[in-house]
Amino acid sequence: MKTALLVIDVQMALAHEDASGTERSCPEAESNITQLLEKFRSDRGTIVHVHHHGTDPDDPFHPDAPGCAVQPFAAPANDEPLVVKTGSSGFVGTPLQAILQDAGVERVILCGATANHCVESTTRSAADLGFQPIYTADAVWTYGLTGPDGQSHSAHQVHSVSMATLEGEIAEVKSTKDVLAM
Repeated sequence: MKTALLVIDVQMALAHEDASGTERSCPEAESNITQLLEKFRSDRGTIVHVHHHGTDPDDPFHPDAPGCAVQPFAAPANDEPLVVKTGSSGFVGTPLQAILQDAGVERVILCGATANHCVESTTRSAADLGFQPIYTADAVWTYGLTGPDGQSHSAHQVHSVSMATLEGEIAEVKSTKDVLAM
C-alpha cells in the first residue's frame, strides 16, 4: 500500500511557544519527526509538508511573522511538496488531496503540531476522503487548554484525549517505533 508522510505545522511559532516555557506534551516529538523524515527520505517515500499561514496580521503564523518560518529540522527537501493552508485541515482549500491521489497514495502517516488541532483535523479529513490515516502518537505535541467552563486540561490530558478520539474509529494510533517497523 503506497504511503505518504504528512509533516504538519512544524513552524517557529510553536518553537517560540516552547521557548516561553509553556507546558507541552511529547518532548520527544521533534526527534521522532526527524526519524520519520530520515526513513521516508532514505526509502524515497512520498513526503508532503503542510504549513499554516494565518490571515490576521497579529497571528504568529502570519506569512510576515517570524513564527511562520519552518523549524529547520523539518524543512522540506527540494523535491518535497509544500502545501499552505489557512484553516485547520491540510485538505481544505489546498491541493493536498490531488497531490496524494496523483502519487497513488492510499495511506497517510501524520505527524507535527498540534495534536488536537491541525494534525487531528487533517487526520479526520484524510479518513473522510478515503485515505487510511495513521496518527503517530509520539511525533505530535500539544499544549494545555482551559475550557469554556473554566476547567483546565494539561497538555498530557489534551494529547491523550486526541489519541482516544481518533483510535480505531478514525485512524490507527501508533508509536514512531511501530511506524518505522511497518
